[in-house]
Amino acid sequence: MKKILSLLLVLAVTSVAFAQKLDRSKRPTAGTAPEIKLGKIEKFTLENGLKVFVVENHKLPKVAYSLSLDVDPVLEGDMAGYLDVTGQLMERGTKNRTKQQFDEEIDFIGATLSSSSSGIYAASLKKHQNKLLDMMSDVLMNAEFKQEELDKIKKQMISGIASSKDDPDAIAGNVKAALLYGQDHPYGEVATEETVEAITLEKCIAHYKTYFKPNVAYLAVVGDVTVAEVKPLIEKYFGSWAKGDVPVNKYRTPSAPSKTKVAVVHKEGAVQSVINITYPINLKHNNPDVIKARVMNSILGGGSTARLFMNLREGHGYTYGAYSRISPSKLVGSFSASAKVRNEVTDSSITQFMVELNRMIDEKVSEEDLQGVKNYMTGTFAYTLQDPQTIARFAINTEKYNLPEDYYANYLKNVAAVTIEDVQAMAKKYIKPENAHILVVGDKEIADKLKGFAASKKVDFYDTYGNDWVEPLKPAPAGMTAENVLDKFIEAKYGMPAGKSLDKKLKKIKDVTMKMSASVQGQSISITRYNKAPNKYAMSITMGPMVIQKQTFDGTKGKMSGMQGNKDVEGEELEDLKASAVMFSDISYATSGSTYTLLGIEPIGGKDAYKIEVVKKSGDKETEWYDVATSMQVKAMQVTEVPEEAGGGSMTSVSEFSDYKVVNGINYAHKIKQTAGPQIIDMEVTAIEQNTKLGDEIFE
Repeated sequence: MKKILSLLLVLAVTSVAFAQKLDRSKRPTAGTAPEIKLGKIEKFTLENGLKVFVVENHKLPKVAYSLSLDVDPVLEGDMAGYLDVTGQLMERGTKNRTKQQFDEEIDFIGATLSSSSSGIYAASLKKHQNKLLDMMSDVLMNAEFKQEELDKIKKQMISGIASSKDDPDAIAGNVKAALLYGQDHPYGEVATEETVEAITLEKCIAHYKTYFKPNVAYLAVVGDVTVAEVKPLIEKYFGSWAKGDVPVNKYRTPSAPSKTKVAVVHKEGAVQSVINITYPINLKHNNPDVIKARVMNSILGGGSTARLFMNLREGHGYTYGAYSRISPSKLVGSFSASAKVRNEVTDSSITQFMVELNRMIDEKVSEEDLQGVKNYMTGTFAYTLQDPQTIARFAINTEKYNLPEDYYANYLKNVAAVTIEDVQAMAKKYIKPENAHILVVGDKEIADKLKGFAASKKVDFYDTYGNDWVEPLKPAPAGMTAENVLDKFIEAKYGMPAGKSLDKKLKKIKDVTMKMSASVQGQSISITRYNKAPNKYAMSITMGPMVIQKQTFDGTKGKMSGMQGNKDVEGEELEDLKASAVMFSDISYATSGSTYTLLGIEPIGGKDAYKIEVVKKSGDKETEWYDVATSMQVKAMQVTEVPEEAGGGSMTSVSEFSDYKVVNGINYAHKIKQTAGPQIIDMEVTAIEQNTKLGDEIFE
């Protein structure tokens, strides 16, 4: 205790003395940039052309091997997505090991091994490195591509693509790529359900055999090894890897639009807009502008203290965050500035983006802002050096991008040397608000307010993949109303129109139990839904013997229980449970307090469907679609607000209904697909039971 008190006393005295000497009227001068010592990086090249970089790190008895290819981007065409598939297939078994054997051997030594279309990464304890290299080289040279594994991967990818159709960020990424580079450029291609379905085993094998060559590869070795001990191992396991000619692919260089354009992707029911102001720039990794441009961008939109953030969030409250990014690349770089904002402030937000972009060009930044960014960049760079993999990546980048040998050693000196004049010069060179694509993913109702930002005074519409979008909504036949559509649905579902006869039929049904099997991210679950007249409801979700979640409503009180605990249901959730508790509530739509508007006819799954907007008594909106030919409901969509503590924004929930079958005189959908954000649940009805005399204890 005495030592601690003494230390505190010394610190206090020192602080007072320092304060007395400090002249606060003068800004402290920036210190000299710290000297960067990257450590020794050993290099050697095998006879087959494989370039090897070894970074010693003896802190832990571990070693990691990272192999990467240096090849030109490949245009995938009508099989877009096959590069990703190829990478996944490589680790699904070799000529010497089945997938099961491969997985078991990796698990047994506690190792990590993963492959992609551009390389392989493997890591383990040093004592297992012989085994690790044996497996890594086996994948590299003896991967065996099997149709059944391809089918599994394609199914997973198609499921992911389907879920991304409702993800505004994924949509923005797709369309941004198409706008920046064009769909005939490898940077602008987007994998779709159709292109993934078209992928063949032969195409994947051809890529593997063509591009995986040692003379275009780099191998970084990081860990508790020396060059003397690791070189013989690399020669043993990779020396027989046969070199070969690799195609050189050339592409046109994308350019920014001559005048600013506005692109809108309609997102049904969106209450937020995803804004992205973007264009390609001529900035490759070895351009001497890169460091200065990064300093400039950090001031503009590099974080929570940057200008865009301070303006759009702190100044106007339009968004949770606004950022910008300058990205150098092998073929062509890009600039982007982005934010998610409420529909009603989309145009105002773009105005403020433009204010900050132009201010960056027209005004010099302050010395204080510049020094703050330099300090931040110095700190983050120094932090990354703690990871030996960073040092290995620096070594490979130096070789791959033809950087000066001392590029990273002098990185912080070059950051420190950036001046106010440099920042403005970079802004004038790379900030081009008058040559940008202004991309907005949101409800098409915002489009009219965005026309003024386009040089042509018009908005271009695109679909979720960057293709030209054509309004799919057609007018409904004269005289057709939402009430007509719903009446036809009731008659098709229950076998008779609403009225006394139908009431009499349904009153005979005292309870209904619906059992479903479902798949969530490859996991099988069971869902059972119970309804009992007049107003009791329960639903349980189980995985094997384990109850994941259960909801109940006993006619008065609602409860929810599961893996996250138990709670009483209140507020809007309780109202939703009450609504779910009413059996056959759709026949009473006219007295529900909701209003219904027929918007027109829209294709759903290739078939025409009536589109109806529902405004509930609470003010919440829902959109429903009913097949024109069968009158059955095929889709429903609801947008809900996400609380700020859960990340804010909104979430779109979509339900799709198909495979209708008649059970005891009522037409039920036997396949239901529910999508909420990235989560997809495919459900299939396995049984529907009526009048089984359900006990009240089920609903407690």
